[in-house]
Amino acid sequence: MVEVQDIINQFGGEFRNSHVLSPVQAKAFSAIQNCRTAALGAHVDACDECGFEKISYNSCRNRHCPKCQTLTKEQWVEKQNQYLLNTGYFHVVFTLPENLNPIALRNQEIVYGLFFKAVSETLLELCSDSKYLGAKPGITAVLHTWGQNLMYHPHIHCIVTGGGLTKDAAWRTSRKKFFIPVKVLSRKFRGKFLCLLKQAELTFNSALYNDEWVVYCKPPFKNASKVIEYLGRYTHRVAISNRRILGLKDGKVTFSWRDYRDNNKNKTMTVAAVEFIRRLMLHILPSGFRKIRHYGILAARDKSERIALCKKLTHTLFQPAIRPVTILEKLRDMLGADFDLCPCCGIGHFSRASPNCAS
Repeated sequence: MVEVQDIINQFGGEFRNSHVLSPVQAKAFSAIQNCRTAALGAHVDACDECGFEKISYNSCRNRHCPKCQTLTKEQWVEKQNQYLLNTGYFHVVFTLPENLNPIALRNQEIVYGLFFKAVSETLLELCSDSKYLGAKPGITAVLHTWGQNLMYHPHIHCIVTGGGLTKDAAWRTSRKKFFIPVKVLSRKFRGKFLCLLKQAELTFNSALYNDEWVVYCKPPFKNASKVIEYLGRYTHRVAISNRRILGLKDGKVTFSWRDYRDNNKNKTMTVAAVEFIRRLMLHILPSGFRKIRHYGILAARDKSERIALCKKLTHTLFQPAIRPVTILEKLRDMLGADFDLCPCCGIGHFSRASPNCAS
């Protein structure tokens, strides 16, 4: 199976000859290229029964690497499970207009930060209005910068509780359909974001004030387990997974994609390998930038006390504290109890026998 790493290894040199990478892009490029190879060193695992040893290469752990997100995602999702409430949840998506792409690409950290600010303030202010909800909801927001075709397409996915905490500490449940009209959301978001851009002294085309910005609501989640399922799919997703890459031939990459403008049809696309890498590098986030953020009743300050109150008000069943598990235990849960069974004796399991060793 062809992987992103294979494409970078074969055509990365040609790409670097014609493109300049920022330091954070270069770091991600190198991490993906060297992940689970001798370049990052290795460690020795030994069977706890017969002593048979094997060498395992180290992972890069870069958040943009297709190989390194599964375990991180599982651990994060498991933690979020303790904050779920016995209420409905909505899925709302905010998209930046295509005309803003050049500004966003040149000023990623600033623009992405303003994007989160405009989205969160739009939702919280409208939800606080008694005309719509009159309460403070819980919001989890996730930034994605790509479309299915790997082109630049910044948008934020929001999971919003179907209700919220009122000023007098009561729980108010929303109606079943999303309680804020899309046009109201879109226009308030547009005004807030352009105002923030202006304050940041970033110039833009004034015609953007007249355009309709894209905000849409997906069907609500059926239950809390569906919310967790969604979080697992979206929060730690990278621009493209290895399973979507169908082939590499004659210097061209073929991958699958879903065309949302054509009734969500599954299609294939073939591009030059260098162009594939160029598109991939568009989605490397600024160093240390938080792509997942929480607002409202899920905001970090006094979160535990607030969630405890909301659980009581929504009659949410008590969830026992999650016992910390080791990476090995988590992998066994995910991949099967005997995924590390010794091939030599067929009885023992592998455990770390030595610290990292040089390549």
